[in-house]
Amino acid sequence: MQSFALTVACESARGIVAAIAGFLAEHGCNIRDSSQFDDIETGRFFMRVSFTSEQDATLDSLQAAFAEIGARFGMEFAFHDEKARMKVIIMVSRFGHCLNDLLYRWRIGALPIDIVAVISNHMDYQKVVVNHDIPFHCIPVTKANKPQAEARIMEVVEDTGAELIVLARYMQVLSDEMCRKMSGRIINIHHSFLPSFKGANPYKQAFERGVKLIGATSHYVTADLDEGPIIEQDTVRVTHAQSAGDYVSLGRDVESQVLARAIHAHIHRRVFLNGNKTVVFPASPGSYASERMG
Repeated sequence: MQSFALTVACESARGIVAAIAGFLAEHGCNIRDSSQFDDIETGRFFMRVSFTSEQDATLDSLQAAFAEIGARFGMEFAFHDEKARMKVIIMVSRFGHCLNDLLYRWRIGALPIDIVAVISNHMDYQKVVVNHDIPFHCIPVTKANKPQAEARIMEVVEDTGAELIVLARYMQVLSDEMCRKMSGRIINIHHSFLPSFKGANPYKQAFERGVKLIGATSHYVTADLDEGPIIEQDTVRVTHAQSAGDYVSLGRDVESQVLARAIHAHIHRRVFLNGNKTVVFPASPGSYASERMG
């Protein structure tokens, strides 16, 4: 039996859950997992339903048949094949811990994605990437060539059909135009627990303030630097006895984990934009299972 997911966002109204459950039952589908959230502050409703088809339904047939319900409630909705792998481009500069972590998770199946390219403004990780049989594109960026460099990046996106860009410590600020064009499709890892310590060298800022917790934040990229809707965060404890260099080393592990969790949520359609915030539903049973252990 084929597994699907239905994602829904709309204004809150009575009868939405009943309509969705009734539709799936009528079309021979069995619900395996369901999450919903009614935001009383914004009046928005969000739902993700994971289900199997017992009558060989297709994405197109489900999408077409659901259109009437979607129109009735003013829904933004989509049906997804849960086995389909999202096409992803990873961008990196000279800090490789997140890239290496993602490559490992991809290799063992913990992140079921298709990495269609890695783009960097440096050559440091060309060999690592090519050894994984992944296309590598070195696109240097300077103040003088930034528009041309971003045009080349967008060419790679269009040529590969990439659905998501992951900034795995890519240390270049993207233009407002690119942020708008790829809205909701670029995920960044920021080496700080936002909204504190934005901008460059946040670990140094944290060290100078004597914090007891440092962290990392993964968020969608917007034209406002470090202000995009937050997907995932985590922290690690530090003490007065540790140096600024210790902060950096401890932070690398947190960054890698937070970025991987944010990507996992996005590719499984668990993240919904809700104004300047996100709604992130729990993972469905079995979605963390790896194809192999190493």
